[in-house]
Amino acid sequence: MLSTRVEIQDLAVTFRSGETTTKAVNHISLSIGKGEIVGVVGESGSGKSVTALSLMRLIDSPGADSGGQILYQPGAAQPVNLLALPEAAMRSYRGNEIAMIFQEPMTALNPLQTCGQQVAEAIRLHMAVSRPAAREQVKSLFEKVKLPDPAGIMQRYPHELSGGQKQRVMIAMAISCHPRLLIADEPTTALDVTVQKAILELLRELQQQMDMSVIFITHDLGVVAELANRVVVMYKGNIVEQGDVATVFRQPQHPYTKGLLACRPPLDKRLVRLPVIRDFMETDSQGQIHEKNGAIQAVLESLVIPEADITRREQQLGTATPLLEVQGLKTWFPVKRSITGKVLQWAKAVNDVSFQVKTGETMGLVGESGCGKTTLGRSLLRLIPPTAGSIYYKGQDIMSLSAAGMRGLRKDMQLIFQDPYASLNPRRTIGAAILEPMQVHGLHGPERSQRERVLELLEKVNLQPEHFNRYPHEFSGGQRQRVVIARALAVDPSFIICDESVAALDVSIQAQVLNLLIRLREELGFTCIFISHDLSVVRFISDRMMVMQKGKIVEQGAADAVYNHPQNAYTQQLIAAIPKGI
Repeated sequence: MLSTRVEIQDLAVTFRSGETTTKAVNHISLSIGKGEIVGVVGESGSGKSVTALSLMRLIDSPGADSGGQILYQPGAAQPVNLLALPEAAMRSYRGNEIAMIFQEPMTALNPLQTCGQQVAEAIRLHMAVSRPAAREQVKSLFEKVKLPDPAGIMQRYPHELSGGQKQRVMIAMAISCHPRLLIADEPTTALDVTVQKAILELLRELQQQMDMSVIFITHDLGVVAELANRVVVMYKGNIVEQGDVATVFRQPQHPYTKGLLACRPPLDKRLVRLPVIRDFMETDSQGQIHEKNGAIQAVLESLVIPEADITRREQQLGTATPLLEVQGLKTWFPVKRSITGKVLQWAKAVNDVSFQVKTGETMGLVGESGCGKTTLGRSLLRLIPPTAGSIYYKGQDIMSLSAAGMRGLRKDMQLIFQDPYASLNPRRTIGAAILEPMQVHGLHGPERSQRERVLELLEKVNLQPEHFNRYPHEFSGGQRQRVVIARALAVDPSFIICDESVAALDVSIQAQVLNLLIRLREELGFTCIFISHDLSVVRFISDRMMVMQKGKIVEQGAADAVYNHPQNAYTQQLIAAIPKGI
């Protein structure tokens, strides 16, 4: 039995805004042993991050109230109630004894300081060392977290690093003062599966080397299975289930846990739609949760697509005409120039790519960050000017179109961006955001008819008419993703590119958005290129699949064939990196 590093007793956190009260954490109790890795899972809003921030005493809101105790065991001394400490005393624990890896490294890192300066600052805040000594420690830490060229990265700013590299810098900063407890808040959510696997292996290795206790927060049970000893499942501020990972995975007791386990696209079968949480649980008028529809397996079996339906769709697409034909497409960017301006070195983001997409087909495009997926998608719409090659859309060479000609075609070719919040104007209501493309292209008659069309679209994407006058910040991530889908559909496109449109969503919300896209594709008949780094998601939604590496398509074919019988070593590596669970 492990001795306890931290014990949370009856923790409650309430937020008040005007007359509204929200119980973010509802009197929970749990303990973390010395040298133990505990996974905390649940959807956004379940209370995971609020629990972690409470542990660090980082909830700084005038409307926040905390109750209960957080007993931390610093070493041989008596346990300390962190919630009762004065702020000055808490600073000696925060960073020194307890460290945190935040969810989004780009926003957690200072864009005005080099990575080396930021980690050195953390060291000198807590340890009495000189600047040269701190710099040496930073270099050693960057080597420990396996960053390439540690000395070079010390001189770089956060925007000059990849997502995986920024995450390693955050890990280096978190372990710089040798904490006894490390909190990792969604540290791999938006990372490629291969980078995610490397980060998980690194965290496990560092935990063993430093004998740290780790609280690993995530919405992905598959990731927890790769890393944790125990798992705690949270739902609406409550702990609904906890236990060792193998037991919870193989014999989940709570319907919410069953739903989370089933929401990920299965690796061995094709489904009509993905199961969602409401397939497994319902809440009565008293707020009590009840299970419905029986076991996970029964629900999954009811959703399996019959082989005859799969064959029928393959035959239909086999005889369909190509909507998009791409030949020898190149999109290069100058990296280095001579004094006279001659380009000496090119970044070949898209390098001699050829393929076609049939009318009504969903083509999956998968690969790691930096492989050229997004550049290819934007090149197809001429949002980034290609360097060479040809793009035929409905038989027309769009490379020869003028800017005015391309503008007329753009209503037929739409893009759903990766980050819906960044792609929406925070000062405009979502009704105005969906209305705007109709007004730009003069579609759907007078303004009254256009507004009616917006309300129809909101209903199609499972939003309410009253949402028309709300602003983007008033929605959850999944709801914002529905808004940008509605905006893309506002101009009745024939062709849509989805660029990592579910990458950062909870597994349950991801399932809802994927199901929505499939339903809309069947209703409206649009053709789609679905870009993702998650091969299991691409396989679920796609008819065919392309795998991209370093600007080239290294493998393509029917989605099931590529997934089940990959020919290229890179494709095999991507599949091997997918968290398989237990």
